Amino acid sequence: MRLSTIADGAPLAPLAVALGDPAGIGPEIVAKAWEARNSACLAPFFAVGDPRSIAAVWNGPFQRIASPDETARVFGDALPLIQVEDAGEIIPGEPNMPGARCSLDSLEMAAGLTRSGAAGALVTGPVSKAQLYAIGFSHPGQTEFIAERCGISGANAVMMLAGPTLRTVPVTTHVPLAQVASLISVDLIVAKARATERGLSRNFGIEKPRLAIAGFNPHAGENGALGREEIDFILPAVEILRAEGVDIVGPLAADTMFHQRARATYDAAICLYHDQALIPLKTLHFDEGVNMTLGLPIVRTAPDHGTAFEIAGKNIAEPGAMIAAIRMAGEAAGIRCMA
Repeated sequence: MRLSTIADGAPLAPLAVALGDPAGIGPEIVAKAWEARNSACLAPFFAVGDPRSIAAVWNGPFQRIASPDETARVFGDALPLIQVEDAGEIIPGEPNMPGARCSLDSLEMAAGLTRSGAAGALVTGPVSKAQLYAIGFSHPGQTEFIAERCGISGANAVMMLAGPTLRTVPVTTHVPLAQVASLISVDLIVAKARATERGLSRNFGIEKPRLAIAGFNPHAGENGALGREEIDFILPAVEILRAEGVDIVGPLAADTMFHQRARATYDAAICLYHDQALIPLKTLHFDEGVNMTLGLPIVRTAPDHGTAFEIAGKNIAEPGAMIAAIRMAGEAAGIRCMA
């Protein structure tokens, strides 16, 4: 379904797509997404970045625009692009400092256009954290940067990974596994679950979201025999959430909650750490996984993969996850407008 208009028939604002690192696969997969715009039923979008990064990997038509409101006029015949200068020398697969600065400037501009309402949603291409850190980027990732620009604490921005048959939310993200147990708390679990429930309603139109929470230990702790995290943190959090009217079950044994029949019983799985959430998602939907940030005043999605410098410029990057991210952003923006 393509949600390109809101309830009163007015068109949605076009989506802003930041190209990411110009030496990565972002420019290629955004261009391929534009090629698939009709078959994939994508809402109109414009790219933000250095046009040379697209020209280096794609022979298709693109056209520079000065503002998002030119997108509709251009989109049928060419990929609209708002130019960000300058990425220095662009060689696919060979990242550099000017390219990192360009990716950050592109992200800043695309986020600003979305916050202002000139763009209907934000889609972010893959960036290199190592390159960004090298130019002084002080945020853990794009999610926290966007949250700050939206006036939201990074702690209140929730990462959801979504595919056609599974959505997962990690309670902790990019931290060493050895630290996870010390970071888990009742308050953290409750906050992530609340944001997930709201996000499912606001972005997916699910009236009464069903949540399932994974156990931390094997077999969900076996009543304390294999660990007490379920007893000390997860069960108290579940009780609080149920008292608030949240439809949540668990803790469930993580090794039995991701098969087909189990997935049909919930709308999102709350997981305790990064790999618990991402391994099943990427196993099931590697080429179409989407990272959606919940808890923001704007819609933000991203393909659930990195820059893939090793294949950049070889015309072999699969655009499925970028196409899915653009589609999900457009659908969520339409649902928000109709709420």
